Amino acid sequence: MIRSRLLVVDDDAESCEAVAEVLRAEGYMIATAQGGRAALKLVREQAFDVVISDIRMPDLDGVALLRELREADPEPSVILMTAFGTVEAALEAIKQGAYDYVSKPLHLEELLLTIRRALEQRRLLRENQQFRAALQERYQIPNIIGVSSRMIDIFKLIARVAPTRSTVLITGESGTGKEVVARALHFNSPRAAAPFVTIDCASLAEGVLESELFGHVRGAFTGAVGARRGLFETANGGTVFLDEIGGISPNTQARLLRVLEQQEVRPIGSNEAVRVDVRLVAATNKDLEGQVKTGHFREDLFYRLNVVRVHLPPLRERREDIPALALHFLRKYAEANGKAISGFAPETMSRLEGYPWPGNVRELENAIERGVAVSAHPILLPDDLPAHIAMSILAGSSGATAPDSSPLLSLDEVARHQIVRVLTVTGGNKKRAAEILSVDRKTLYRLMDRYGIASARPPAEP
Repeated sequence: MIRSRLLVVDDDAESCEAVAEVLRAEGYMIATAQGGRAALKLVREQAFDVVISDIRMPDLDGVALLRELREADPEPSVILMTAFGTVEAALEAIKQGAYDYVSKPLHLEELLLTIRRALEQRRLLRENQQFRAALQERYQIPNIIGVSSRMIDIFKLIARVAPTRSTVLITGESGTGKEVVARALHFNSPRAAAPFVTIDCASLAEGVLESELFGHVRGAFTGAVGARRGLFETANGGTVFLDEIGGISPNTQARLLRVLEQQEVRPIGSNEAVRVDVRLVAATNKDLEGQVKTGHFREDLFYRLNVVRVHLPPLRERREDIPALALHFLRKYAEANGKAISGFAPETMSRLEGYPWPGNVRELENAIERGVAVSAHPILLPDDLPAHIAMSILAGSSGATAPDSSPLLSLDEVARHQIVRVLTVTGGNKKRAAEILSVDRKTLYRLMDRYGIASARPPAEP
């Protein structure tokens, strides 16, 4: 197993070595540097996973070191050690890209937890980057995010099926990304330069849908003042994506079956058929097999559509994809809104991973967009999320839910959430947090111990 490499930076030789010894005992590979200039020299010569630096140093302070590190090697996560009175500087450093800061005198549990979180974030980012690079090289499937085994199987299936002419049926709940998969199939096929035409079958009345799909001649019906080409003609040589196909009428089903069997369309009101070369990709969140049994969907059409099935699992069944998806949407909307938001507070990610996501990926994207819009911090905090998500409990809890789908929390869960929230707002200032919570500091430390909140133990008395 490869051990993580950490660099400890402090102009005080004793403090530097004391931290280094503690981290060596935890199994990390440790290098030390007395001052910012020495740290820069080491970073240029060696690769480190995390740099832990004091913020006040005479030759090059922690904030300046951070800026220099970002130019020399943007890879290491930077954690700053700050004494009382320098929290503002540490927060400024976070805005410039530091992962986090810990307060002096150091609490061992807080330091180790912060390092573990920084390493975990780096691991996820690295795996996602490597995975995306592999996909781009092997499968050329952009805009689909996923690291779970189920999503990897879907990527492979798309890669095998995209070059073919086969009809594909994409199934899954609303919001799982069915149109994204349809686009991946088209743009990774020999038809990529031809049109990709999409239509939501459930949003149009039967007559309007048929006119959209197959076209009509002048005078075919009231209001048909001119001839119109249908989407199958428009997409000739390309791909037609029929979303929510489970809602089309029996008459439209019959006309669609003819297109698949004969590769030709007959515009409404015309006796002449038009040859078309299209690939059909359909999607539904309905149980088409069940509709076939009840007679609401043609069996022969179902088998024509279901040549290749791609089933997208709901987000709650692939929770390991949530961090990568959330980071993707965070970067997207931070860039779009010109905001320097670099990541998520650990508690925020806990909420995201614990929420059941009935609206799937679409709901997650909307939640992150909302968070970016309202956030005034360099990282997304729980309170930036919609309220029902911010209060969600961790995955695996079997608590009941309220009628509005917000989880019902125990008093302990409410208390823990409030303590974490106050500590976040106060920048970890225990004295100020205790005042806001109307308890003394010893009680606050006991509560933090009870709920497993980092930095729970007070510094030893001198």
